[in-house]
Amino acid sequence: ALPRDYPKAVEWFTKSAVQGNAGAQCNLGLMYDNGEGVPQDDAKAVRWYRLAADQGDADAQRNLGVMYLRGFGVARDYGQAYGWLYHAYVGGNRTAERYLGFTADLITPNASMQARKRVGAQIKAAATAN
Repeated sequence: ALPRDYPKAVEWFTKSAVQGNAGAQCNLGLMYDNGEGVPQDDAKAVRWYRLAADQGDADAQRNLGVMYLRGFGVARDYGQAYGWLYHAYVGGNRTAERYLGFTADLITPNASMQARKRVGAQIKAAATAN
């Protein structure tokens, strides 16, 4: 196996991410989230997760939801957390279910419905802008 070269990974993910590749954007978000190859930076992680999440990347949607849940890189917002985690789960990310259940206990049923709609509209708006 090749040794891990985080700075090289950041270089290649960045090249692909700026061209709009959602998988690279999500991976770059992880690099910033974990401080691998770059200084740890929650706000930059959120920026890259959001770009990928808007394109429907379920892993990025889960990661963005967790950032909202914890208030890392963004203001804590349980509604946004629920909305992103819901779309991640619907998009096939089964690990989002654990966070989704926890987050559902923090908001009202009406707020969860509104959050699903709001995030869905954000995803649609991003899709039409690109």
